[in-house]
Amino acid sequence: MSGVPGDPLEGLPFARSRAVETFEELMFGPKRLEELAKAARSETRKNFGRTMRLFAPLYLSNECVNSCQYCGFSKENPIRRVTLTPEEVELEAKYLAAEGFRNLLLVSGEHPREVPVSYLAQTVKRTVGLFPSVAIEVAPLETAEYREIVAAGAEGLVLYQESYDRAAYAEMHVSGPKRNFDERLGGPERGYAAGFRRIGLGVLVGLADWRRELVALAAHVSHMMKVGWRSQITLALPRLRPAAGGFQPRVAMSDRDFVRAICAFRIAFPQAGIVLSTREPAKLRDGLMELGVTMMSAGSETDPGGYTGVGKGRLHRTVRGREVALEAGEWEGAEATEQFEVSDGRSAEELSAVLRSRGLDPVWKDWDRALAE
Repeated sequence: MSGVPGDPLEGLPFARSRAVETFEELMFGPKRLEELAKAARSETRKNFGRTMRLFAPLYLSNECVNSCQYCGFSKENPIRRVTLTPEEVELEAKYLAAEGFRNLLLVSGEHPREVPVSYLAQTVKRTVGLFPSVAIEVAPLETAEYREIVAAGAEGLVLYQESYDRAAYAEMHVSGPKRNFDERLGGPERGYAAGFRRIGLGVLVGLADWRRELVALAAHVSHMMKVGWRSQITLALPRLRPAAGGFQPRVAMSDRDFVRAICAFRIAFPQAGIVLSTREPAKLRDGLMELGVTMMSAGSETDPGGYTGVGKGRLHRTVRGREVALEAGEWEGAEATEQFEVSDGRSAEELSAVLRSRGLDPVWKDWDRALAE
C-alpha cells in the first residue's frame, strides 16, 4: 500500500479483498505504466472484445435541496433552473434516439417535491419505448421506491458516493439530506435488492486525497461484486470540472495517474465495466479507448432541455434556495444552468468515427427487456 497515507477503509463496511490488494499493488507499486497498459488492453479484449458501449445523459431537473460546494446545482447557487415535464423528457429522448443512442441515463438534482418517485417512474415509462436500456442517476431511494422505478422499466442504477472520506464528505455537503453519508453508501445494495441489473459506482476525484479515494472505490466494487453478483457492476472516477458557484477541485490528479488508475482497475477487476464521461478531454479519451474503458458518453448536455431547448419558457432563478423570476433582459437566449462544463464536446457520430478508426465497434444496444421476460 505504498504511497497511501493511513487506512483508506477506516470507517467503511468493506473488507480488503485480494482484488483490492491487487489494485493497490498495481496503482502504487513499481510496475511501469507501459506494462500496465499492455496488460489492461489484453484483459479488456479478453472480457469485452473490441466493443465500446455508448450512452447519453438526459437531465430531468436541476432543482436541488442540497447545498454541496462542488456541484453547479447546489441550492445556494443563483442559477437558472427548470424541471422538465414528462412530455418534454420524451421530446429530449426522441432527439437522442434519432442520434442513434439506445442506452439512456436519466439524471436529476435531488428535490423530493419537484422530482418525486412517481415522476421518475413516469419519465422512465416515457422513455423505455425508445431505449432498450434506461438507467437513473438520482437521489438515493429506499428499496420499495427503487422497485417502483424497476417496475416502470429501468434496468440500471448509477449512484456515486462522491467521496469515501467521511470528513471531506461532511465538509463538502453543507446541508440537505445528502449529508447522510451512510444512507448514500447503502443505496447500491438497496438498488440491487430492488432488481436493477446494472449498478454503477463512482467517486469524484478532487474532493479528497485521490489515492485513498480510489482504494475505497476498489473496496466498494469488490464488495458489490460479492453481495450483488447477479448485476453487472461498473465504476467511474471522473475528475471534477469547474462548476457554477466558483468551485475548483481541492486536489489534482495528473493525466498519467488517471491512466494508471484505469489500467489498475481493469486488471484488478477484469469483468467490471469502466465508464469515461465527457468531463475528460477528447485526446485523453481517445488514448483510453483501448486501455480498459468499456462505456463512453458522447454529445452530452448537462442541463435540462439542453438537447432540444424544451422547458425554456419556465426558467426561474433561485437565490439561497428561494425561487426568483428572471428579469426581462435575462430571457433572450437563456438556458437552464449546466451541472458542469463538458470537456469533450464531440457528437456521437464523431466519437463513433474515432472508435471505428481504431478498430473498435461502437455498441448502441446490448440489452433488451425481452431477454428477461
